[in-house]
Amino acid sequence: MSTASAATVHPGTVLADVIFPARRARPVGASARYVLTRDAALVVGGAALTGLAAQISVPVPGSPVPVTGQTFAALLVGTSLGARRGFLSLALYTLLGMAGLPWFAEGHSGAAMASFGYVLGMLLASAAVGALARRGGDRGVLRTAGTMAVGSAIIYAVGVPYLALAADISLGQAVAAGLTPFLIGDALKAALAMGALPAAWKLIGRRG
Repeated sequence: MSTASAATVHPGTVLADVIFPARRARPVGASARYVLTRDAALVVGGAALTGLAAQISVPVPGSPVPVTGQTFAALLVGTSLGARRGFLSLALYTLLGMAGLPWFAEGHSGAAMASFGYVLGMLLASAAVGALARRGGDRGVLRTAGTMAVGSAIIYAVGVPYLALAADISLGQAVAAGLTPFLIGDALKAALAMGALPAAWKLIGRRG
């Protein structure tokens, strides 16, 4: 049975596990060091991808929250790396941004932004979609759509109330400024993921 076929049978595997499989090295310690190094590189790479995607930013008139690529990147990182590594990637992204690295949306840093709640929401969402991916949540179009919907809902569930508190506006105003303008974009991002993730699994299967 090929590696990709085994991954299909066992939903506990995510894309990163298939693309960067653990090596059966000897002695055992060498294999453990490889896995640790691999996971560290994946975590750093996921954080860097999110920071890079955050710079794809379009201001929304009347809203302190821009349209960016960081939410899509965060969900992609979570599904590709799994819950633990996905969460660690977004935690690294968040902590470095809070420490002053200007890689939040529009080159911002720190935790004083009204949109910072969305970053915190991405932390939770990355873990949630990663857990779903380990159960096959990125293997088909409809499953991927559901996974992306869950991740997006978590981001908004944290980001919108945080926006209301930070900007001192009502929850209804926060929904109008921080949720409604982004629904079409989220649908497009979900459609992209619905095509890309299942296609990646099919490609891996053919190569296997």
